[in-house]
Amino acid sequence: MIRAATPDDIPEIRTMIRELAAYERAVEQARATEGQLREALFGEHPAAFALIAEDDGRGDIMGFALWFPRFSTWTGTRGMHLEDLYVRPHARGAGHGKALLAALAAICRRNGYDRFEWWVLAWNTPTIDFYTSLGVEFMDEWKVCRLSGDPLRGLAAQAPPVRNPAADAQEGNSRAPL
Repeated sequence: MIRAATPDDIPEIRTMIRELAAYERAVEQARATEGQLREALFGEHPAAFALIAEDDGRGDIMGFALWFPRFSTWTGTRGMHLEDLYVRPHARGAGHGKALLAALAAICRRNGYDRFEWWVLAWNTPTIDFYTSLGVEFMDEWKVCRLSGDPLRGLAAQAPPVRNPAADAQEGNSRAPL
């Protein structure tokens, strides 16, 4: 069964994030707290959404998918970015991953999203093979860019002042995070 995550799922989602990080050889980078996840998924302005894959027989959580909307200037439409898809090792091959992806594809269709995108590590051959079996198009001509830590702080220190006319016109009621 696939269902929307609830606040009660936060501890299990955090555990699975750490399991995924260990599989991806980066457990030290998985620092999100339960409080941060609760705010991101269920706060006043959710930053992301999650689905849970449960075992139909016992109700055990087998995996999760965490996603957020994105926007394409080229198509002028929203899309979906899948941040994490994880199925626990003992549950792999039972259809949970495909069911999660199908549920996300249905959300895309229902919301009029033209694109459904995510990243996969180049060395993760079993996952790449799984995605290939679904007909996924790999975007080899694109490189993922990331700015964090000291380089992010250094570039931010060079930023010119940014005016926000909407906030100027309506003090404190800006929609843009400037």
